[in-house]
Amino acid sequence: MKRTLLGGVIAAAGIAFITIGAMRGEIGTVFMKATKICLECIGIG
Repeated sequence: MKRTLLGGVIAAAGIAFITIGAMRGEIGTVFMKATKICLECIGIG
């Protein structure tokens, strides 16, 4: 019971933080950083 409740609370917090980040317009920033990291890994950037 406690483990299930803890998992639900953590999932709800994660969804809340993702929603807040999306409303602040941070999705573009995350994708730009991910693109830079990916290009550096394969040696293009």
